[in-house]
Amino acid sequence: MKSAYELAMERMGGGEDKPLTDEQKEKIAEIDSKYKAKIAERKIFIEKSLNDAKALGNEEEIELIRRQLNEEVSDLETKAESEKDKIRE
Repeated sequence: MKSAYELAMERMGGGEDKPLTDEQKEKIAEIDSKYKAKIAERKIFIEKSLNDAKALGNEEEIELIRRQLNEEVSDLETKAESEKDKIRE
């Protein structure tokens, strides 16, 4: 008897992933490295703005900056996953 997970994977057409080649693994590692660097760069840049807003005690600005940081990190992570998915196909 198949589990619910196995049945769901069959319906989605998944479940049978082909193994990645060494070249694909290398490209995925490069993408990870590239986007980790971009995320770190954005965090450093935005953290300065955040510290300035904290020094001024501007709570609205602090919240806006935190949202901006979260959105930018999320966008970069999404782009990285999209690039990796293209390689996996």
